[in-house]
Amino acid sequence: MSRLSEMIKKLCPNGVEYKKLGEVAEILDNKRKPITKTDRQPGPYPYYGANGIQDYVAGYIFDGIYLLIGEDGSVITENGSPVLTWAEGKIWVNNHAHVIKELIQVGGKPIALLRYLYYSLQTVNISDVVRGVPPKLNKANLCNISIPLPPLEIQCEIVQILDNFANLTAELTAELTAELAKRKKQYEHYRDMLLNFEGGGRYDKFGNESCSPHIEWKRLGEIGRVAMCKRVLKQQTMNNGDVPFFKIGTFGKAPDAYISHSLFDELRQLYSYPQKGSVLISAAGTIGRAIIFDGEPAYYQDSNIVWLEHDERQVLNKYLYYFYQTNPWQVSVGGTIPRLYNRNIEDTKIPLPPLAEQKRIVAILDRFDALCNSLSEGLPAEIELRRKQYEYYRDKLLSFKEAG
Repeated sequence: MSRLSEMIKKLCPNGVEYKKLGEVAEILDNKRKPITKTDRQPGPYPYYGANGIQDYVAGYIFDGIYLLIGEDGSVITENGSPVLTWAEGKIWVNNHAHVIKELIQVGGKPIALLRYLYYSLQTVNISDVVRGVPPKLNKANLCNISIPLPPLEIQCEIVQILDNFANLTAELTAELTAELAKRKKQYEHYRDMLLNFEGGGRYDKFGNESCSPHIEWKRLGEIGRVAMCKRVLKQQTMNNGDVPFFKIGTFGKAPDAYISHSLFDELRQLYSYPQKGSVLISAAGTIGRAIIFDGEPAYYQDSNIVWLEHDERQVLNKYLYYFYQTNPWQVSVGGTIPRLYNRNIEDTKIPLPPLAEQKRIVAILDRFDALCNSLSEGLPAEIELRRKQYEYYRDKLLSFKEAG
């Protein structure tokens, strides 16, 4: 940063000139050509639209290094900047993205480095010039976007700093993602070993065979019954409301429907409702997904989300939760969509060690689960922190006093 400050003090002590994008870059929109999906011939060349690669086709119309800017549809980001795509090599671009290339001046040097424009445009708010439905950033408004234009030496220094920052962030993200995948594999390995009771086998967390406790194999239907919430009609739900209503598409995610408190209280008192700690199972969609009910007010779509009502003096909920993760289900097929019917769940056999052994297995797997969750939760937070750091330094680097 000190080197850049010295360069700015030396090369543009009185500020920098601001130029319109159309004056400092070559816009190649007249060379674009859309192809309908049915007319595209599959091939190796990326086919770009407003927000990135849409397909791969047999031909190309551009060959070089380009900055693509969304023209209509996905044209604006959350912070108001244009949607930008960096593209290199042989590519095809349809008419939903502007195509920008370096404008070379006499002597062979560009007026503005394309990579500098890529970073600089990330700081520009285009909300005032995007019009219509779907949103459109037309060529005239694109050309009029104002860009600070320091000397090429300063542009080059800024690009180098931001490229290095982006590369470090990408490397860190890749390392954390790889570590998370490693932890998950370790967890799955030990979970499957701990729950392997076939032939009386039993293992501790280090993979050593231990004394085999007395194991009973029982059908889930022998230790409990499948339960579900009462059916809720679509007209009884709201887009916003008091109590979240989870359907199979939002199970384990954010709700997009709600029911009133009065309906919730009525249904919960009159019909089956999970206890805190009950293990909810998806019986359609992503079949067999298991979530532990936290006891907070919520209602669940009947038949698609179910649970086993049973006595925890026989089998712990948390033991069931880990056992369900081994995917023991025999799914019914042949209907409109595959389903996990009540009889499929009830006929599933489960190994039942004594409660003390169940608690030991749960304690070990809880520790592994906590390690995975700490990384799973920390990874998005770390990526978000890096993104904010990047945006802070980018905005600082690209804030120039205007000359004159």
